Parts: sequence; structure tokens; C-alpha cells
Amino acid sequence: MDCREVLSASYGGVLNVLEPALEGLTKEDLNWQPRPDCNSIGWLVWHLTRVQDGLIASLLGEEQLWIKGGWHTKFGRPPDANDSGYGHTPQDLAKFKSPDVKTLLGYHRAVLERSQRYFSTLSPADLDRELKEPPFLPPKVGLRLVIFLSDSLQHAGQVAYLRGLRQGKGWQKF
Repeated sequence: MDCREVLSASYGGVLNVLEPALEGLTKEDLNWQPRPDCNSIGWLVWHLTRVQDGLIASLLGEEQLWIKGGWHTKFGRPPDANDSGYGHTPQDLAKFKSPDVKTLLGYHRAVLERSQRYFSTLSPADLDRELKEPPFLPPKVGLRLVIFLSDSLQHAGQVAYLRGLRQGKGWQKF
């Protein structure tokens, strides 16, 4: 197995966590916050997908699917490439209204598909490529992809945890 397959399978693992965790949830479930200053399930899925969309679009030198694919309209949000949840206040979290599960997963699948196409093109030299912006993130493509994967997996785990917090353990099928 090479690094391209590892990246593809690992990012695909995020979807493998999200699909069962979102199955059967209502908009009320998706927008529920355990406290006013906490993220909702819908917000977390939106955020982790927005961040991946922004990263991959940047690495490809292309427009984000958020805008290019019109996903912002399906979420009722402006076509702002910087609108990914970073810096959201409790008031912003309360205002966020999630679309349904189908839309959340549709956007995530579209971003994952684009990401996996990108991963299949990578060479070791591509992974070692130095990035200048933003300066606070790891400078190499490969390290940045791993950091963003870690963040996505953490958020996917938070989604599953929030579902359990809201509904108890019975939702999980083994």
C-alpha cells in the first residue's frame, strides 16, 4: 500500500464514521446543542467538510466546491470561501441551521471524491512540496494532509459522541 492509498482510505474513514452517526437524524437532532456555546452535529459535519474542501481546492489551485458546486445555496449560506466555522462565536453557532442529512452527506461525498482524485495524483515529491501560506500550519503538503485528517477524524468522533449524548447508545449497530 502506498501513501496515496493510505490517504484515500483514511479520508474515506471519516465518511465511514459519519454515515451511521447521521442515519435517521432529524433537523432538530442536527441542530441540537448540548449547551449554547457547543457545536451541533450539523455544524460539525459542515465544518469538517468545509475545511477539507478549502484545503484540497487550495492545493489544486481551484475553486472550492462550496461555491463552484453551489453547495452554499443548499446550506442557505453566502458563497464565502472563508466561511468554514473558524472563529464562530456562540451566537454564530446558534444561528447555524443545518440542512438535512442527505445534503450534509452529499456535500461531504462530493468533497471526498475530489480529494481522492487528488490523492491518486500525488507523488512523494508532491507530498514534500513546501507551502508558504498560512505560515502557522505545517509547511509540507503531506504533513498538512495528515493534520487536516486528524482534525476531521476528531470532529467525526464528536458527531458520534453527540448523537449518543442526545439519543443514548442504542443507535450504534455492530
